[in-house]
Amino acid sequence: MRSVLTITLNPTIDKNYFVDRLVPDHKLRCANPRVDPGGGGINVAKAIGRLGGDALAMVLSGGRTGAYLQELMEREQIPSLVVNAEAETRESIVISENSSHHQYRLVLEGPTISATVQKQFMLQLQDLNPFPEIVVASGSLPIGIPKDFYASIGKLVADRESKFILDTGGEALVKGIQGGVYLVKPNLRELSALNGQMELQLDEVDEAAQSLIQEGKASLVVVSMGATGAMLVQRDSYRLIPAPAVPRRSTVGAGDSMVAGMVHALQQGMGPEEMVMMGVACGTAATMNEGTELFKAADALRLFEWIRRQQ
Repeated sequence: MRSVLTITLNPTIDKNYFVDRLVPDHKLRCANPRVDPGGGGINVAKAIGRLGGDALAMVLSGGRTGAYLQELMEREQIPSLVVNAEAETRESIVISENSSHHQYRLVLEGPTISATVQKQFMLQLQDLNPFPEIVVASGSLPIGIPKDFYASIGKLVADRESKFILDTGGEALVKGIQGGVYLVKPNLRELSALNGQMELQLDEVDEAAQSLIQEGKASLVVVSMGATGAMLVQRDSYRLIPAPAVPRRSTVGAGDSMVAGMVHALQQGMGPEEMVMMGVACGTAATMNEGTELFKAADALRLFEWIRRQQ
């Protein structure tokens, strides 16, 4: 068993179309799309592989699109453990407008997952032997799965004395950290919601994140701040890790790339600050590529060394 397991409960087949200009009521011709296996945990496992690490992607998937998703993961050499969802896996579409470099994302809600499938998923997770040292749950919850499902996974992981990392949003995030996680990666909007506020100011971020730690909801909080970088918040300290300025072509997969960088750093025995530096480097490198490509390892490692020299 690999030391890292990623969990994707609502995977997708990502299709990225490129058009010169979006014009209503016109037939818009474009080349065949770029097609990638998608969903938070799949992206994280894929990115860890690019860094030379090794992760197993546990995926809830089914139907004809699920079979195609598995084929795409095999093509990308992403090791996987597929639990049959007994429903069709979703597809999502990104339209990139060449003239403006704008992106339009059509994200489908996905299938409805039965209680029987949910139970089967938890049983397969529970039966992993040896159990992974790090479990990363990333992405949205499909219809039918209760909002506290990530909290149930977190409890199982904690019982096995492993680290649980959660990257999701909305009510799934609020309820997912109630039992405590090792690391959570909210953005500013999500951190505001976790603290019951409409919008936090920058000088309130550290205190808001530390409150999550003091309440036992997380051991570490890494607040994603987009092009600004990320803030590492620990119980008694905080530090902003700035992101280098790079040409930005796409933000798709940047958050997943950031998580992958941090997990890989943990595998390499790095401390929290270098962990976030690697995360920022990978997330920034992902924005340098078009569509759903994630990052190139050479770009990520070069940016990591640059960030480390600036500290």
